[in-house]
Amino acid sequence: MPKIRGIAVLTLMLVLATCAPPAPPPVAGALVAPDPDAVRRGHYLFDAADCVECHTDRENGGAPLAGGKAIPTSFGTFYSRNITSDPVHGIGAWSNADFLRALRDGIAPDGSHYYPAFPFPSFTLMTDRDILDLRAYLATVPPSPQVNRPNDVTFPFGMRMMMVPWRLFNFDRGPYVPDPTKSAEWNRGAYLANAVAHCGECHTPRNWLGALEQERRFAGAKIPGEKLPAPNISGDAKNGIGTWSIDDVVTVLTSGRKPDGDVVSAPMADVVAGTAKLSAADRRAIAVYVRSVAPQKREPGAN
Repeated sequence: MPKIRGIAVLTLMLVLATCAPPAPPPVAGALVAPDPDAVRRGHYLFDAADCVECHTDRENGGAPLAGGKAIPTSFGTFYSRNITSDPVHGIGAWSNADFLRALRDGIAPDGSHYYPAFPFPSFTLMTDRDILDLRAYLATVPPSPQVNRPNDVTFPFGMRMMMVPWRLFNFDRGPYVPDPTKSAEWNRGAYLANAVAHCGECHTPRNWLGALEQERRFAGAKIPGEKLPAPNISGDAKNGIGTWSIDDVVTVLTSGRKPDGDVVSAPMADVVAGTAKLSAADRRAIAVYVRSVAPQKREPGAN
């Protein structure tokens, strides 16, 4: 019986691997002359999401957003993609529908599945307008002919068909649905923290399949390739930020300075470079939401 079940599961995986979510209805073709207001709003979201940090290979002098930055994980090393306006190696030839599908569903224009090293499980929560505004801004980025570097991932995780069963258990399609029991400020903060700034991608532990353990949201986690773990930013008074005030969180998001006078280090310092450009109201909204997260007693840096 175990052998039969195993064959059945494998057969199901192979069938599902050919079944990507349907492309959304056409919105418009590739942007030619983006609306200035959309570009402005998209630039704001771009800073909040800190896109430049992951998609720029600073260590090797890479062009902005030309990709190639190594992203170490438990499954091997992924390399960020070129998201400049280059039509061959970047996203210059993408339509709006292509871009929506990539962020909402984690599906590339050719129908292949993205790995969660690209945080589409968080970006899926963004609104259509915000996704398209981000697209409008990226369309203004100078093109770079940088070729995308192949990922170096161990077998069998390098097989994109593995993402099909992964998504069945670990992906909840957006967009974000506001909580009617919470204030508009709290909901704005939840949206920015979880969808745009995707804080949980670093601060939430992952299971053995690399999926975020939502029941331990913001409990702190190791970051492959980094000396220090992402700290516990839940409401726990001992290991988290339960003793911090909302203003304390706002200060960190503005200047990187913590209540004890110390300052955050990389990669959080890079995040702060983006959150410092947000409006005071948006930084406070994020702080209001983060301070409401249930306490998690997990020790920062624990497995």
